[in-house]
Amino acid sequence: KEPKMSAMAVADKLCERIKEGKYEFLMNNFAPPDMVGHTGVYDAAVIACTETDKAIGKVYEQCKESGYTLFITADHGNAEEMLNEKNTPKTSHTLNKVPFVMANAPEGYSLKQTDGVLGDVAPTVLAVMGLDQPEEMTGSSLLIKS
Repeated sequence: KEPKMSAMAVADKLCERIKEGKYEFLMNNFAPPDMVGHTGVYDAAVIACTETDKAIGKVYEQCKESGYTLFITADHGNAEEMLNEKNTPKTSHTLNKVPFVMANAPEGYSLKQTDGVLGDVAPTVLAVMGLDQPEEMTGSSLLIKS
């Protein structure tokens, strides 16, 4: 009934925390594309994705203003594939590749332009923060000098 959920209110609260400058790391989940994607209702998913896009844009601007690096990714797809092979609503997660984007990167750095895996996200974040990767982490940082 409300595909936008609270995406903009969540973005506003996250922007407040970013602006405070007290935190080295903040993490957020924008749920609308996933939650609404499970309904299989195409028009609602479009609204959910559009609102989430606006919310991420707001967070991006605050990160840029406050000197934070912003990573955007997901652990699975959903709303990008609303119909199954029988042309009926697909309400489950997809196995499609998801983006991993870094905005406001540290000077002289970028991400490898190769496919990574979910296990590469934490090592990449740690690398940007200048922290060592624990031995237990089997992923690899995707951060490279440009």
